[in-house]
Amino acid sequence: MRVVFDTSVLVAAVRSRQGASFALVNAIPSSAFQICLSVSLYAEWQDVLTRQENLPPDRTAEDAWRFLRYLASQAHLQDIHFLWRPFLRDSDDDMLLELAFAAGCRYIVTHNIRDFAGCECLGIQAVTPNQFLNLTRATS
Repeated sequence: MRVVFDTSVLVAAVRSRQGASFALVNAIPSSAFQICLSVSLYAEWQDVLTRQENLPPDRTAEDAWRFLRYLASQAHLQDIHFLWRPFLRDSDDDMLLELAFAAGCRYIVTHNIRDFAGCECLGIQAVTPNQFLNLTRATS
């Protein structure tokens, strides 16, 4: 199944090896899911994950770039030919919804579920990393 990971999931995975975010990112590549990526989401990942405050003490920006290139190599790259903005409360999250819809995803994995209120009408559900990890375990 295809899925979109919000940047918040990657930040949580990088900051801590504990928890569902790390477990999901560490599972890539997975037989249970494939992350989807657009150019705009990749640009956001680059911007956020290479910031000094998001780098673990023993890692550099170059390490973050290698990590991002690996994730991109494992992702389904999706072109988006339509925009619905604004649709969500936070317009920065619209690109995730557009990606999820274009790629045929049922889930957006995020730590900010409230930001995606209304996406259910498009057949997409926002779930926490823990909820999605439980879903993948139940289908395995």
